[in-house]
Amino acid sequence: MDPTADVARIVQATLDDFGLVGWPKTSGSRGLHVYVRIEKRWTFDDVRRGALALAREVERRAPDLATSKWWKEERHGVFLDYNQNAKDRTIASAYSVRPTADARVSAPLTWDEVDACDPADFTLSTMPARFADIGDRHADIDAHPCSLMSLLELAARHERDGLGDAPWPPHYQKQPGEPARVQPSRRRTSKHPLIEIGRSQRKDAALAGLDRWRARHPEAAVHLAPADVLVDAMRGRFHTWTRIRVNLQHVPVELRPAQEPLDPDEGPDH
Repeated sequence: MDPTADVARIVQATLDDFGLVGWPKTSGSRGLHVYVRIEKRWTFDDVRRGALALAREVERRAPDLATSKWWKEERHGVFLDYNQNAKDRTIASAYSVRPTADARVSAPLTWDEVDACDPADFTLSTMPARFADIGDRHADIDAHPCSLMSLLELAARHERDGLGDAPWPPHYQKQPGEPARVQPSRRRTSKHPLIEIGRSQRKDAALAGLDRWRARHPEAAVHLAPADVLVDAMRGRFHTWTRIRVNLQHVPVELRPAQEPLDPDEGPDH
């Protein structure tokens, strides 16, 4: 059996259990997409939270077949790409022609077709006859708008259980509570006790935040060497910005301030 088809069946059952109607289609490559028409009530972030909760639930039900892990080195089996639901992301639309030698088409399917279908069967040459014969497999999708409440309740349970956010695509602004965007094998533990002071698109505003930190913690600030203040010029999606960190290596342990909310806290593209 094709593992993608096996996972698709589990996705279908999971959607059914949460009161959602799924509409599968080929991606035009090796994967499958599943559309869910939703009521116009939620933000992009809500939709992504629901998609992440669904991916984690499918992974829980089929841990040997499916994964929601973002980093490739942690994946096994079929990847459930929750980040396709982030704002500004796009996927191949139904009936779009893909850049393959045989001009494959992203083909809407019924669930009954998933097990036996071969993506190579749906091409620019074969799709007109298929459409003329059976019409649009997703013609009724607008008649089945669904509520996200059940998935958002599942997401809230995950969060209460300590299963927080997952990495966003790399060009997105860092989100509150998001884990590190560094693949596990490249993560390094700092040899020195670093804390972050602030972030701003303006260097002078970031340095003003450092001055406020010094005023709040004079007993620590007096121990800092010039090299202990790290002023980093960073590149965001649209703008450059400044990050200020402090290395507390020269501050006695009992005087080291804890990490505080950033001041200022203006993200890369705030």
